[in-house]
Amino acid sequence: MALTLWHTAQTHCATFDRLRDRIAPGLELRHVVRPEWLARSQGGVPADVAAEIASAAGQAEGPVLCTCTTIGPVAETVGALRVDWPMMQAAARLEGAILVAYALDSTRDVSLALLDRALEQEARHAEVRPLPLTQFWPLFEAGERMAFDASIAAGIREAARRVPGLGCVVLAQVSMAGAAPLLDDLAVPVLSAPDLALRAAAEM
Repeated sequence: MALTLWHTAQTHCATFDRLRDRIAPGLELRHVVRPEWLARSQGGVPADVAAEIASAAGQAEGPVLCTCTTIGPVAETVGALRVDWPMMQAAARLEGAILVAYALDSTRDVSLALLDRALEQEARHAEVRPLPLTQFWPLFEAGERMAFDASIAAGIREAARRVPGLGCVVLAQVSMAGAAPLLDDLAVPVLSAPDLALRAAAEM
């Protein structure tokens, strides 16, 4: 089976290749990298980007996984699996408040809406605390991954202390997944999208 992945950052190719080797070694991955989709969608996904996404869906053979949170809602309308959906489902099944960390403003509303959908599916109410960490995004854009991961982890660690009854932390973007291992000692689960999404896609 082949799985097509839509990325908006080249670095995600290696991330998912490593995951594939660990959890689904027989799975063929076809990477499509379109950074301009994200660049052009900071104020919402425009019609021309939506048209390009629809065209890409028509050309794909087999299932598609969209690894960009910002364009996820549009990708979903053409049949792609949103990378953050399995993660939001997992968060909705846990007890306690949910801290949603994000590093791009364009991620905020789509992530919170998807989490609301997952909570509704589980018939559960939870306190949801958005945590903007947008000041660190330039580090990711500059390729300073270690500094980006460390900054995201530090921001989450500080915020987590201020959330009573915290049940889990959600890393809203694939780009933030590197912060998860730095938070292993946190008292609650830290959920990142890539692993959960690839497992779900492999089962499609």
